[in-house]
Amino acid sequence: MHPFSQTDIVVGKWGARFMGRKFPCAIGKGGITSNKREGDGASPRGTHYMPGILYRADRTPPITGEMILPHDLWCDAPDHPDYNQLVKAPFGHSHENLRRRDRLYDLVILTDWNWPNATAHKGSAIFVHRWRKPRHPTEGCVAFRPDHLRWIAQRLTPRTRLIIR
Repeated sequence: MHPFSQTDIVVGKWGARFMGRKFPCAIGKGGITSNKREGDGASPRGTHYMPGILYRADRTPPITGEMILPHDLWCDAPDHPDYNQLVKAPFGHSHENLRRRDRLYDLVILTDWNWPNATAHKGSAIFVHRWRKPRHPTEGCVAFRPDHLRWIAQRLTPRTRLIIR
């Protein structure tokens, strides 16, 4: 029996498979790791579910998900109770702005890596998002060409898994 479903996004060092198609993608600059740590730049090996989609309504055609609003941030402060959670500005601890000037987070697929009950220092904000340029490494996320990301996002099901090998 094949260990993966057609509805799984299976990612390796040089690409991804989903719904019978192959896609170029980018992974973390630290490669793929079985021992993810905050700030290591690596993509966490394993099977991850994708509990939601965030998008910029001012830059992306509507898609099923939650709109990224001007005060939306993602806490990456390992010792804060909201570590690896969506928070709102003003927020006086380390965080990532979800409403970025560049287009990386115009469409974001959330993963359940170290979420919802985060373990300090095990990594935060492991998303599937738009790549900066072809195969340009991420800080640990998986990134796709914008049109591929949208195609993938439109076909996710509650059972779709992100499998990083």
